[in-house]
Amino acid sequence: MKKWLSLMLAVLCCLHLCCPAVHAADPLGISAQAYVLMEADTGKVLLSKNGDEKRPIASTTKIMTTLLCLESGGLDDWFVVDPEAIRVEGSSMGLQEGDVVTKRMLCYGMLLPSGNDAANATAVRLAGSIPEFAKLMNARAARIGMTHTCFVTPSGLDAEGHGASVRDMGLLARTAMQNPDFRAICSQSRAEVCFGNPPYNRWLKNTNKLLTMYEGVVGVKTGFTDAAGRCLVSFCERDGVSLLCVTLHAKDDWNDHMKLYDYGFAHVVSQPVEPPDALSVSVVGGTADTVALRTRDPLSVGTDNGDLRQLMVQVQVEPFLYAPVPENARVGNLAYYYEGRHVADVPLYTVDAVAAQEQEPETPGFWQALLARIRSWF
Repeated sequence: MKKWLSLMLAVLCCLHLCCPAVHAADPLGISAQAYVLMEADTGKVLLSKNGDEKRPIASTTKIMTTLLCLESGGLDDWFVVDPEAIRVEGSSMGLQEGDVVTKRMLCYGMLLPSGNDAANATAVRLAGSIPEFAKLMNARAARIGMTHTCFVTPSGLDAEGHGASVRDMGLLARTAMQNPDFRAICSQSRAEVCFGNPPYNRWLKNTNKLLTMYEGVVGVKTGFTDAAGRCLVSFCERDGVSLLCVTLHAKDDWNDHMKLYDYGFAHVVSQPVEPPDALSVSVVGGTADTVALRTRDPLSVGTDNGDLRQLMVQVQVEPFLYAPVPENARVGNLAYYYEGRHVADVPLYTVDAVAAQEQEPETPGFWQALLARIRSWF
């Protein structure tokens, strides 16, 4: 019996050593080597695979380059592009030596046709050189909370050390889509721009086919290099729910994103958030000691389990107001956070007006009265 048992164990060991391990298939059939599906309001991760693994990210890099450009201001000031910066391989917005352009047009050139020339021109314009601009990129990434990221190039062309995790790219996309200019640009399938020498109008086409393939998609950015494979960052809104998705090195990225969004919208619902009760602020020098506060616009947040206990609120109002205080005056915000990430600011307004308290005239003292009488004699 012992010999028979030993033989069976030996056979099982051989089978284990000789046969490769069979890994469980992705339940949604996602082709990407790394992906994340995120609730955009809170930044909560709904699904992920290799979420914190740093990988090449190709032209999705231009999300950061565009964000920095938009945040730098002076978007409609004209300038001549640096001739060396635009000599770069790969996709292009069509910049030529001597072209006159604005930073806003460069943003269109990065987000729609994925112009490497636009990315390099932006870097040199903002920081003087690509290495100096990479420092700005990494500093901004740190402020966003991107802990598995290193930027080396503004375009996303393969470079040693350049890359990010899908979770970090989700945080970047979430931040970028809070910028109205960024959102307006990346949501367009095509756009008319103006640049050249002299400048003239022309059309740029967006490489993001998902904009017309799936209802509610409003961005964000495609990418491809040999090392990174097909990369895609997208953002989708439906029925008060905002989701974002990142896939890296995907064979079938369009369908990957549609599958992930189908899952997300089937599990996430928009839930109203009630403001704190009895909000008020002290008033100095008024006919009332306090004035009540209220919100105007309701806030809703997407949740997959109905639990918003991790949603924290911070009342941002001055310690007191000076009378007179007008009715419906904006005096602060309710700032909402989820796991430390900023979700939204909801303005606070005064419910009523508070008039200034009338000052009673002072009764003059003996010497003041005597002086006034003497003056009246002359």
